[in-house]
Amino acid sequence: MLSHSCEQGVLVVTVGEDTDAKDAAPALYGQISALVHAHRPGSVVIVLDEGAATDRAVGTVLRVHRMCSDLGLLTSVATHSAPARRLLEANADTACTRLVIHARTDTAIATANRAAPCITVPAA
Repeated sequence: MLSHSCEQGVLVVTVGEDTDAKDAAPALYGQISALVHAHRPGSVVIVLDEGAATDRAVGTVLRVHRMCSDLGLLTSVATHSAPARRLLEANADTACTRLVIHARTDTAIATANRAAPCITVPAA
């Protein structure tokens, strides 16, 4: 369901399976949250493989985005799925650090690596 790596100071989390099962979303959120807290990355890129770009996975990504924003981390998403990208854009929380959405993983990682030092924690 989930794999991760650290590339260029960026935590890259790949969601590789269908996450549409009712109990998969909370488990997925918990796993990604644990990775973020363990690695303390400069930024996070979540890669949604084609089969994983479901409504529940998108909802989980949006929750992770809010959590990362609270931690002052830039969050990016890479997915080939145009419907998932549109859903993410339409539902991203605009009151926090912007969710960056890409079609290509390599572009998401490179952009996150360049932007991470510029991100500041929002004032409370």
